Amino acid sequence: MYKKYFKRLLDLFFAIILFILTLPIVGIASLIIFILDKGKSPLFKQQRVGKDEVKFNIYKLRTMAKDENGVNQVTKFGKILRDTSIDELPQLINIIKGEMSFIGPRPWISEYSKYFTKKDRRRSEVLPGLSGWAQVQGRNGITVKEKLRADTWYVDHVTFKTDLTILLKTIELIFKRTGASITETGIQDELSELRESYYMTTDINENAQSIKERIG
Repeated sequence: MYKKYFKRLLDLFFAIILFILTLPIVGIASLIIFILDKGKSPLFKQQRVGKDEVKFNIYKLRTMAKDENGVNQVTKFGKILRDTSIDELPQLINIIKGEMSFIGPRPWISEYSKYFTKKDRRRSEVLPGLSGWAQVQGRNGITVKEKLRADTWYVDHVTFKTDLTILLKTIELIFKRTGASITETGIQDELSELRESYYMTTDINENAQSIKERIG
């Protein structure tokens, strides 16, 4: 009952309230970004994979800018936004639109899903969230495979108690400012780990099938 009906109602109710309450914070942060980055849009939009592997655009406050070499780097103000998770507040729009939930597996870029196993893809059976079980297990301090195991665990344990536990742990992590962001290098490392695991699993399955055919 909670997973099918009440979770969405609670998401919508609190997302609207928080959107109104945090609008001044987002507005001030947006103005600072606009000034520091010389008129560039403070809103960052990126395509992510959501429920049932449907792609959607996620919204964030922009925390990166190109340096003198043309390479994207997290700005000093951007680091503050990431550490406090203020950069995630525009995702309240995604929640209101029904593309996300407060609690659920984080929506990843589509490159990740190329190397998901059948079990890994179960993370897309629920709406992605602002925070999830994987994030409170260590945020970006755990491996990508550990994140996937945590995500699939959550799919089978969606209850009000679980969501409340994750919410409280998330608030604690925000105040501790631990593992709040992942670098471009970190993303590439995770993709490499996923790719290596995927091809290794594929090779094992193909070899097992080949042996089975020879024996049979």
